[in-house]
Amino acid sequence: MENRIMELKTLGFDGWFEEQAAGMLRQGQCVARVTAVDRDAFLVRRQNADVYAELAGRFRFEAQSAVDLPCAGDWVCVTWPASDGPVIIHAVLPRKTYLRRRCPGRTADFQMIGANIDVAFIVQGCQYDFNVRRLDRYLVMAGDGHVEPQIILTKTDLISLEEKERLIDEIRRSGISAPVIPVSNMTGAGLDDLKDRLACGKTYCLLGSSGVGKTTLINRLTGNEEFETETVSETGEGVHTTVRRQLHLLENGAMLMDNPGMRELGLLGTDDGMDATFMDISDYAAQCRFRDCTHVREPGCAVLAALKSGALDDDRYQSYLKLRKESEYYGMTYVEKRKKDKAFGRMVKSVIKKQTRD
Repeated sequence: MENRIMELKTLGFDGWFEEQAAGMLRQGQCVARVTAVDRDAFLVRRQNADVYAELAGRFRFEAQSAVDLPCAGDWVCVTWPASDGPVIIHAVLPRKTYLRRRCPGRTADFQMIGANIDVAFIVQGCQYDFNVRRLDRYLVMAGDGHVEPQIILTKTDLISLEEKERLIDEIRRSGISAPVIPVSNMTGAGLDDLKDRLACGKTYCLLGSSGVGKTTLINRLTGNEEFETETVSETGEGVHTTVRRQLHLLENGAMLMDNPGMRELGLLGTDDGMDATFMDISDYAAQCRFRDCTHVREPGCAVLAALKSGALDDDRYQSYLKLRKESEYYGMTYVEKRKKDKAFGRMVKSVIKKQTRD
């Protein structure tokens, strides 16, 4: 029993999760961690092995949306098979932290990226992929789920030292204070610094566009070529290879989650993330004359005053307005959608109940 608890702790199972599990585990159930999700197929880890798992029928039926289903990094209540057969997932423990985005397209719903993550490494290439405004989006997503963000700049071997310093300065001048780690998968520069940041029992996640070198980075950190990569083009642009979200256990006991590249990074109802990412604007907003100031045209707006004086960068201000508008718009749509989903769910349950009585 003690060995099992120690194993769970090395996978990140701390006192907080232990408290959650105490009130949720039923007789015959135990706790495992989801290490990979591929559509309706799951891998969970316990007893030093990843095994195939399926959802219990009742759990699947009662789930209100895809957000309620397990994602990579979740802790779940499972029953272990007595003989050959899949592990059965009965419930998901509450998430301490999470990464989620709006579903691609114009759908007002969430798509889970990962759960119970300590640090999100936001990966951008130093050439064609570099975009400070896209960094804002990732930072809002991390802040919304209470995940610590750090920025990795890859492919530093393709630019000069002066150009690298210019990119870091551009990040700082935009108001972003997250740590920046420049690395090169080709030369190995910066990888020791990155490895030193990975602690046993902590969970890390790689986020970024396709082809920025996330999978190659995992191969360098694990010391093998376990995960397939593609050769970059002559322009330095990479090729997307990762097809599912998966949690990898590193040699030092840290856990690293790879993700498919994201072409879309839509926001939905991210008030906490906006406040955490645009803390400077939030500080100005606290000084506005009106509590419901929109920071667009109102008199006595401290944000507009900072913009006029040059204390606030115009590009950062425009990014704030754009992301806030997008988040609020889809947030309102999501609330209406949830109301309809819940009403439909109640109707279905009442019909089933009536048929049972008849």
